[in-house]
Amino acid sequence: MDVTTFMNLMVVLIPFLLITAVFSRVSILELSVPTTSGGAPLNKPHFNIEVIVRKLGLEIANGNSVEAAIPKKNDQYDVDLLSKMLVRLKSRYPEKEDATVLMEPDIEYNHLIQIMDAVRGAEMQAEGSAEVKKVVLFPNISIGDAP
Repeated sequence: MDVTTFMNLMVVLIPFLLITAVFSRVSILELSVPTTSGGAPLNKPHFNIEVIVRKLGLEIANGNSVEAAIPKKNDQYDVDLLSKMLVRLKSRYPEKEDATVLMEPDIEYNHLIQIMDAVRGAEMQAEGSAEVKKVVLFPNISIGDAP
């Protein structure tokens, strides 16, 4: 049995497969799933921050009603305006650490990541200086389907 032709095929095939292989970097985002707790109800009002990603734009809701709507700009989500509004919410509720991102079906995964990055933190310029610093907004993000 002659294996020379098979060896020639392997010598050509293995470098070809190694050169054309796609190497991708995998990163893991830590998410939490909304749960119902059986604890005692709190006396203070509870404010939920929900960012709803729709095909026509973004909405910021409080759990009961829509607080603000941000339409798309040039067929792109206005992530900068979302960041500014979330910074204002963080200044009103500084102890709040969690937010929920709700998405309609057929929204691209890349948009989800951009929105989650905007909800997690924002870059702000310090007053009176050119230095830009990263501000943590709502690091505990839950995701779900939009109503």
